[in-house]
Amino acid sequence: MKKVLRPRRSTYILAALLVVAAAALVVAACGGSDTGASGGASASGSAAAAIEGFTPVPMSEGTILGAGASFPAPLYMKWGADYAGVSGVKLNYQSIGSGGGIAAIEAKTVDFGASDAPLEESELAAAGLVQFPMVVGGVVIVVNLDGVADGQLKLTPDVLANIFMGTTTQWDDPSITALNPGVSLPATKINVVHRSDGSGTTWIFTHYLTDAAGTIWTAGADKEIPWPVGVGGKGNEGVAASVQRLSGSIGYVEYAYAKQTGMTTTQLQNKDGSWVSPSIESFSAATANADWEGSLPSMYLILVNQPGADSWPITGASFILMQKDQADAARARTVFEFFDWAYTSGASAASQLDYVPIPENVYKLVQDQVWPTVAASGTPVWP
Repeated sequence: MKKVLRPRRSTYILAALLVVAAAALVVAACGGSDTGASGGASASGSAAAAIEGFTPVPMSEGTILGAGASFPAPLYMKWGADYAGVSGVKLNYQSIGSGGGIAAIEAKTVDFGASDAPLEESELAAAGLVQFPMVVGGVVIVVNLDGVADGQLKLTPDVLANIFMGTTTQWDDPSITALNPGVSLPATKINVVHRSDGSGTTWIFTHYLTDAAGTIWTAGADKEIPWPVGVGGKGNEGVAASVQRLSGSIGYVEYAYAKQTGMTTTQLQNKDGSWVSPSIESFSAATANADWEGSLPSMYLILVNQPGADSWPITGASFILMQKDQADAARARTVFEFFDWAYTSGASAASQLDYVPIPENVYKLVQDQVWPTVAASGTPVWP
């Protein structure tokens, strides 16, 4: 009998958070003045409409506008609900993918953009932006295979690269069965699911494949690539939903989406040759040697395929992007106050959702070295 996936309680929690976000969007859209974004003059309606999935919203007092990566979206929804309760300031965050988040902050239609694909220093300078890490998480491999339990299937970087290249097409391929003695793998087609939008999750995943299996993976590393095989889903939400619907499928999502919806994840062989499972501990291990101070001033840092026996190999940071030149100092300060709260009071919520909070020494570096470069009329808005 085919196994029926039943939603877990946490699935309803995530759904509720998304409803909160949607409600905030409606409130912001219905009220407030139609002033420009905090970075300067507002983008034209046509420019905003050109950003896929983005709904233009007027600026209003007491509401912070953000858009971008779906990777940290469950956490931002939780933070937004908690912060509104203690400050009265609402967060309206649109999960439209990292590419959309970059486009939205460049167009000055939001207070901040969010991207899991960091911009290099030259890109930041050209767009007049600053960038800083907000949280760290893990991208995990999810499968829909009857009879295969969570964490039971093992995959190496080479096997994974061959699957996503379309070279390995059957679940009972010898390269997979050799890694998984005792696991009953069906003689059926592998259905690959990938992102269809400009995605920081894709950026992290394809950088991992390039670094760990570069002789096999030749499709590139970026937010969007010409996928050799498979079907696309929009956002982490779309990939998760497609994998759950499609028997024999494999995809990649941020860990919170897999855990909260009860999806089947795999083990991976890391750079040290160890078999590891996704967890906040293995994500933390991968960030242990991260040189954030050396990444200044851009804070551009790639965390995939890190050494260490306990390191999860597909780990990445999610970044915030803001305009350096702010039109409204008070509004920009409100945004920084939210992020300051998130770094400190929001750390426990991050851990509960299996994200790795930014360590104190790192966020102090951000507040001392990056935030003071954001100014209104030449005067820093922080502190």
